[in-house]
Amino acid sequence: MITGLGAITPLGVGVPDLWNGLVEGRSGVRPLEGAEFDGQPVRIAGTVPEDPAGLLPRPQARRMSRASQFAVIASREAWRDAGFAVSGTVESGIDPSRVGVSVGTIIGGAPVLVDGDRRLRDKGPRGVSPLTAPMTVPSQPAAQIAIDLRITGEARTVVSACASGTEAIGQAIDRIRDGHLDLVLAGGTEAAITPSVMASFAAMRALSTRNDEPERASRPFAKDRDGFVHGEGAGLLVLEAEEHALARGAHIYCEAAGWGLSADAHHLAAPDPSGDGIVLALRRALADSGSVPGDVVHVSAHATATVDGDLAEATAVRRILDERGAPSPEVPVTAVKGNLGHLQGAAGAVAAVVAALTLDRGHIPPTIGCDDPDDACELDVVRHVPRPLPSAGDVVLCNSFGFGGHNAVLALRRDRSDRAEEGEAA
Repeated sequence: MITGLGAITPLGVGVPDLWNGLVEGRSGVRPLEGAEFDGQPVRIAGTVPEDPAGLLPRPQARRMSRASQFAVIASREAWRDAGFAVSGTVESGIDPSRVGVSVGTIIGGAPVLVDGDRRLRDKGPRGVSPLTAPMTVPSQPAAQIAIDLRITGEARTVVSACASGTEAIGQAIDRIRDGHLDLVLAGGTEAAITPSVMASFAAMRALSTRNDEPERASRPFAKDRDGFVHGEGAGLLVLEAEEHALARGAHIYCEAAGWGLSADAHHLAAPDPSGDGIVLALRRALADSGSVPGDVVHVSAHATATVDGDLAEATAVRRILDERGAPSPEVPVTAVKGNLGHLQGAAGAVAAVVAALTLDRGHIPPTIGCDDPDDACELDVVRHVPRPLPSAGDVVLCNSFGFGGHNAVLALRRDRSDRAEEGEAA
């Protein structure tokens, strides 16, 4: 069960800023400031509007990378949202050995490494902080969350390109389902907007070049899409065993019902245009959750706004939805990257936060940037205004795909149990 949500994104600090920004159709994509980005072919990104270091005690913030700062801030919000004391597990009356952390990231410590290299060139070896190496490794966000909340069960890190956050949540589902843990803080974080990373993506021709219209640059499923917008942020969710959540009277957003993985085994960066690998991950997520295509009520698409990526995903999703049989109403699809850009290792986790809210609140935020949908994608993309979540069906599929052919899909299920009905009646 998902009982707590936390996020820090280009739309602001906290889940309310994220949700309200999505519902209102706002964009968090901005021009990149600073001389280090002068001369770059792409000078826009989805950046968090507030310095995360200012939201933490100074001594603590100085020992964290920006990605770790994002992760700790989002985890505190999720922990508090689940009804726990923000001071930690012990103060919340929970056995810390039965709680875990599972965080996905790709190169979250990249800015620390870039700064260390600059200091080495400018000041020599004595100018490099001894914290540079430990702050750079990808496992630091998970470790910092565990330290902050005194979680001793485990602190694991998943690195599978842009599927990292989704896979981290999937692994948390398994750890709870198999009885190893009662509760896991799971999600993803990323803060890798550096000149070299931006230049590399631009050289790949993967980024949108709409520098003059940043708020309209990211265009998922649009006919005129021209690449993704790099972004940063974090999304963390509290996943909890059902009996544990019920025993303490927790609010349940939805059920984390299952997940699926696959590998394209096709190309270092390009997706398999057939969509076969994605279809396999979608089918595995449905099977793992005990669902069938007819149960799908909504799809939260990966949809980075690259020409080939969006088409491959749409092809795969269409194949699954067509298996529902006829006549069947169209399943609404949405993509949050129009608002946020592509948050890399955090993308799937933030999308999962939004999907949980969609199931809980009963309406779907619109996809912005898709003013002229690509007919070749053949999907019912929610656009312009929010749409009520259909009553038929109870499963949301959340897609994440990464360079190298990493495919991960979450299946979240609407809570339709007696306790939900009793809560609504109350």
